Amino acid sequence: MKGEKCDLTEPKYVKEKKLEVIDGYTIKYHAKGNTIWSKGKIIVDQPEGYWEWYRADGTLKRSGYFEKGEPVGEWVTYDSKGDPYKATNRDK
Repeated sequence: MKGEKCDLTEPKYVKEKKLEVIDGYTIKYHAKGNTIWSKGKIIVDQPEGYWEWYRADGTLKRSGYFEKGEPVGEWVTYDSKGDPYKATNRDK
């Protein structure tokens, strides 16, 4: 994502998250490794298609789509109960 911070990559001083690939989906776990932090597909080292991010308690935090590493379409942020509370259109 040009000119924006992307939480798919982490600075060197941040503890690296456990990562695994299952059926083509890249799954990263929170620092303690017990709950999923994010999941989605990576193609040619870039996020592609639908992605989700989760809180440490397992509730859905954010979801949206990527095309060739760029966020597109509607992105939804969820409240602490996992219910949608804000939608943002990322189309140019």
